[in-house]
Amino acid sequence: MAAHGVCPSASRLRLVVKYASLQSRCAVHTKAHYSTVYNPSEKTFDKVLIANRGEIACRVMKTCKKMGIQTVAVHSDVDSSAVHVKMADEAICVGPAPTSKSYLNMDAIMEAIRVTGAQAVHPGYGFLSENKEFARRLAAEGVAFIGPDTHAIQAMGDKIESKLIAKAAKVNTIPGFDGVVETAEDAVKIAQDIGYPVMIKASAGGGGKGMRIAWNEEETREGFRFSSQEAASSFGDDRLLIEKYIDNPRHIEIQVLADKHGNALWLNERECSIQRRNQKVVEEAPSTFLDSVTRRSMGEQAVQLAQAVQYSSAGTVEFLVDSQKNFYFLEMNTRLQVEHPITECITGLDLVEQMIRVAKGYELQHKQEDIPINGWAIESRVYAEDPYKSFGLPSIGRLSQYQEPLNLSNVRVDSGIQEGSDISIYYDPMISKLVTYGATRAEALSRMEEALDNYVIRGVTHNIPLLREIITHPRFISGDISTNFLPEVYPDGFKGHQLEADRRRELLASAAALHITAQLRSQKVLGPLRLSSAPVEDSCWQLCAELGEERHPMEVTKSGDVYTVEVDGGRVEVSGQWNLSSTLLPLTINGSHRMLQCLSRDASGLIVLQYLGTLFKIRVLSKLASDLNSFMPEKVPEDTSSLLRSPMPGSVVAVSVKPGDTVSEGQEICVIEAMKMQNSLTAAKQAKVKSVHCKPGETVGEGDLLVELE
Repeated sequence: MAAHGVCPSASRLRLVVKYASLQSRCAVHTKAHYSTVYNPSEKTFDKVLIANRGEIACRVMKTCKKMGIQTVAVHSDVDSSAVHVKMADEAICVGPAPTSKSYLNMDAIMEAIRVTGAQAVHPGYGFLSENKEFARRLAAEGVAFIGPDTHAIQAMGDKIESKLIAKAAKVNTIPGFDGVVETAEDAVKIAQDIGYPVMIKASAGGGGKGMRIAWNEEETREGFRFSSQEAASSFGDDRLLIEKYIDNPRHIEIQVLADKHGNALWLNERECSIQRRNQKVVEEAPSTFLDSVTRRSMGEQAVQLAQAVQYSSAGTVEFLVDSQKNFYFLEMNTRLQVEHPITECITGLDLVEQMIRVAKGYELQHKQEDIPINGWAIESRVYAEDPYKSFGLPSIGRLSQYQEPLNLSNVRVDSGIQEGSDISIYYDPMISKLVTYGATRAEALSRMEEALDNYVIRGVTHNIPLLREIITHPRFISGDISTNFLPEVYPDGFKGHQLEADRRRELLASAAALHITAQLRSQKVLGPLRLSSAPVEDSCWQLCAELGEERHPMEVTKSGDVYTVEVDGGRVEVSGQWNLSSTLLPLTINGSHRMLQCLSRDASGLIVLQYLGTLFKIRVLSKLASDLNSFMPEKVPEDTSSLLRSPMPGSVVAVSVKPGDTVSEGQEICVIEAMKMQNSLTAAKQAKVKSVHCKPGETVGEGDLLVELE
């Protein structure tokens, strides 16, 4: 379930050793890559309320339970059966599904604290985690906020103020305008003064929301509009700032940890350059790019900034790093970061435990020289998204099958869902954070590849095809990455795994072997019921497989459990256990182990296989059936150039046209908001608007007709 561990320590830790060496805690484990070293004599809190949901709520509860702390969950009405609710000792409903009425409803959460008697609140990330008013109200009630104080939240939460403080603390900053941008006209003038390209972003923002890159005046006006709307929707604050956009940078962040006694540490870096729409997709620790001198300089500047605002808790200072290893302050997140697990893996520290200790007033247990970089950790964010649409547009649905790859060693899965859970339009579409660990980067990457192949997710579209392609791409493996990695590697959009000849033969041979296995099983089960004697089992078959627009004749022979397939001028040997009811299909193909997944098979010979992360549809027929199938009429595809359909589930924010209007190609027709991100939908051609099928405030599903053109 949620926050599953990777790797138990080879040697047990003695709880009485308060200042235990971190080195012994970072050896190769089999259950957990971080240790909650709980000292029973170190009193913290009796009960903690977690003001969040999903995987991060489960993650916090896991450490609380290890520390003997009772937990309280809050939830919306649609989350009443969620995993974090079941995991908690108590649960309180704080409102209906919309976040503004539940997880952002301060009054309801404060009442839940009073009712349950919680002594402290852990906010997780997002929602109220960086809301200074929430922290102030908790302090007024005498409830501990497991995070920094209101001064630090306000100072670092406001990007304009934080930049000024960073400058004063002698932290490298990006050139830009230090005030609030009031209007679109102001934005254009400021952008021209700074010089294009510029980054327009929410002053109170984070998580990639309320951010736009502008390369000209038109994009600046559009970016101002969308960024201010997203900022108001996500953070209740539509103020924006503009700064120079550093083209082709790396995004590298430093984890800091500070107490209330003036002590502060930097816990090394995380490389977060693989992004789409300014949101992270794959992270790793450490970075392949930094040398020890740059690492120390970034760490020391991060600590300088934390001390400048008297920071106390876990926090993250984000930097942009150019090709010459010059680094510039981006922002500070005054909360636990989504990707914190990879830092836990390489340092052995439980960051949630450290936050709880600091909130209670204890000093840090370690010195800077105690903090190691031990091994390598990689995190893939598994989302319910369609990676073939802009590298990931949200998908909704119910998880009909769900199986995490926890049978593998050195794998950790932080999740807040289970089989049967719903992924809805109301919340972030994250399914889990998949983390792998190794003594080396190559080992961690190899284990990530294996974990992605073994991860079973049915019922929603997910981004595993994209994740697997990223971590196996030569540029990623070599460390040649930047925040532009995805558009540079896939300039025409993500298309899935592109099969080379050898891999195509492997796929076709696997499908043929699976097809014959299913046929043979059917003969054994059904044959005696239809014939006077059981049929003689064939050992040679003439087949034809259809993959895309191509037909591939095959000859298949069987000896024992081994199939030999002659296809496309090559020979492939396939063997396996052939458990047709299993979600996973472990095969040996020409001596190499492969993990495939069979999503479906039907009577027409159509087989859907997940192979190398990507779904492929292969129709396997006998040679005769294939020859006859070629005479079937082809279905003429629908002309969709006159139809604008919603590419994702969401809500309609604005409709810019009405029947009778003439629109030009590329003109905005409507705006759809999904998971707090606004998406402008445009006309594919110049035409007159025939009809409009949506209006602002309506909820639409993927594929719903929005506007029809003549």
